[in-house]
Amino acid sequence: MLQKSMATLAALALGATAALADTKVPFALDWKFEGPAAPYFAAADNGYFAEAGIEVEIAAGQGSLDAIPKVATGAYPVGFADINSLVKFLDQNPGAPVIAVMMTYDKPPFAVIGRKSLGIETPEDLEGKILGAPPPDGAWAQFPVFAGANGLDMSKITVEPVGFPTREPMLAEGKVDAVTGYAFSSVLNLGRLGVPEEDVSTILMADYGLALYGNAVIVNTDFAAANPDLVKGFLAAIAKGWTDAIADPKAGAEMVLKRNPAADLALETRRLQLVIETNVVTDYTLANGMGNIDPARMEKALEQIAETYEFKTAPDASLYFTDAYLPEGNFPLN
Repeated sequence: MLQKSMATLAALALGATAALADTKVPFALDWKFEGPAAPYFAAADNGYFAEAGIEVEIAAGQGSLDAIPKVATGAYPVGFADINSLVKFLDQNPGAPVIAVMMTYDKPPFAVIGRKSLGIETPEDLEGKILGAPPPDGAWAQFPVFAGANGLDMSKITVEPVGFPTREPMLAEGKVDAVTGYAFSSVLNLGRLGVPEEDVSTILMADYGLALYGNAVIVNTDFAAANPDLVKGFLAAIAKGWTDAIADPKAGAEMVLKRNPAADLALETRRLQLVIETNVVTDYTLANGMGNIDPARMEKALEQIAETYEFKTAPDASLYFTDAYLPEGNFPLN
């Protein structure tokens, strides 16, 4: 009898251990451990993941195209990626088990960055000027749509192909008048090259006719279907992490430095602030909370993607985003 009881206890203990192991959730970021990653570290360090009963391993990434297949294959159940890249991935890989579940960058970081001293402050100022653009740049990929939305004559803009390492140096030296890039990166890169921030003009494409959304939390749909409450808890923890980062960006940047000691505290604090101010806290998210999308805007975004990308099948927003794991009213930002 005693042996049977001990065997039963051992089996229960083994089951409990297995259950605990099942709560480990690897999370694939889109990029390196920099300021924008702070909210996820805040969710870990401030105990929000633990409160949800999950243990999250946060992995650095090499871009959105890196995170999407990781989640689609199930190597990572959750990740962080550009939803426009996800739309194209799902068009090219129909039925792949991956979908966005929480919009984070209500405005994408795609931007044209110029210098006021070189006469660049509005889209119209680009005509007659030299634009430096790395051919693989995500912002450059959206430039034709941006130009069309603003009635720009592309024949009046001299486009100079540049490399990523030379993009900001050429602008700092005045060899180009503006460049395409991510708002929260190029501004800081120019600052390190001695260009004062007050001389930098950031023309965020989302403020000038671009309907596209930015980065979102994505999940493996098989994993989410089997673990809906876990996914909801994961998203709630992330939302709390964003609230903390918004309230104290410096504290968030300090959490980044714990994982990336080579980073600069002031630089990553400012990078996080730029992401918050430019991409996360918007009129829409202040009014509607964080996490969801506007269906009408999403339809417009898909139309704009189709201007430069040929869909194999008719785009369907329900394939790319679901609000099934969001709370009613979304997540408040304060």
